Amino acid sequence: MTTENNPFATQGNTRDEGSNPFTSSSDSQSNPWGNSERSAEEVTQSESWLTAAPADTSSTPEPTLANPFVEPVIPLESWVENGLEWVVENFRPFFTGIKAPIDATLNSIDLLLNATPPLVMIALFGLMAWQLANKRLAVGTVLSLLLLGGVGAWSEAMTTLSLVLTSVFFCVLLGLPLGIIMANSEKMNHILRPTLDAMQTTPAFVYLVPIVMLFGIGNVPGVVVTIVFAMPPVIRLTNLGIRQVPSDLIEASHSFGASPRQMLFKVQLPLAMPTIMAGVNQTLMLCLSMVVIASMISVGGLGLMVLRGIGRLDIGLATVGGVGIVILAIILDRMTQALGQDARARGVRHWYEAGPAGLLMKLINRKTESA
Repeated sequence: MTTENNPFATQGNTRDEGSNPFTSSSDSQSNPWGNSERSAEEVTQSESWLTAAPADTSSTPEPTLANPFVEPVIPLESWVENGLEWVVENFRPFFTGIKAPIDATLNSIDLLLNATPPLVMIALFGLMAWQLANKRLAVGTVLSLLLLGGVGAWSEAMTTLSLVLTSVFFCVLLGLPLGIIMANSEKMNHILRPTLDAMQTTPAFVYLVPIVMLFGIGNVPGVVVTIVFAMPPVIRLTNLGIRQVPSDLIEASHSFGASPRQMLFKVQLPLAMPTIMAGVNQTLMLCLSMVVIASMISVGGLGLMVLRGIGRLDIGLATVGGVGIVILAIILDRMTQALGQDARARGVRHWYEAGPAGLLMKLINRKTESA
């Protein structure tokens, strides 16, 4: 093939080198761009700023009356470090004992969720959504979980769900009694309120360092830090719900001879349940957000997908993890909101009279009547 038929073929140098200003030549007139090569000394001088220490532009000023905070006056940093090291050295068995029940609960839930076939799990979630709320939420739950499996995030989503459910379980287990104690004791209320304020205003990342030092890294430390971060709402709203019970109902119960235990379980807690479930809902959302942040200490699940996507600049991987988190958040939020509704708001007296349980009861009653 000749070069006339192929304009991209390699041709010989048919032009004079002097007419090409880009060719290398010792004569500067034939290269108006100059010599592009630099000496080793010039390269070293130009790149020395990368490794050079910052220049000392000013000496450390002396503390004055106008500026007494040149150096730390209170050595809080060293106090915290020394105190944390002392706790780690002397209370390691205690923290190991705390990990044991959390580890057992987490492993059981994770095994159950991941061992169940996805289609069976989707059907169970759909029936649960129908029982707690309505058919529309059930259909939305099924479609959302099918989408979650379709994008390839099912296993990670089940891991995240097991972390969230374990965290919520221990938050309710610990937070509900603390909220009841706050509602019945003004002294405990004054003690716990500032503590809860500090827990809620502390940035989430601050919790990671002491948790890693005390518990290590992995899923169990991630659950521990999530419990500490997400517990305040359920404590606060349990306290608020019990305090909002009308006083005339309390007096009527006392007049009928109700014991303190009967007062709590048959009057206060049932009337405060919508407010308590609002606290559980907030705690669940905080658990889901903290599980994502806790992926920085090797916590698995969807949060780890997002973190890997950010680290690799893989927008697709981060998007898959983010979509999975949003789907789980919507499903869990709607279900917990439905749990706070009274059965009478759905037109029935008991929970088992609605949803698939109610349908099953009707079928059983028809068969017994026909027999």
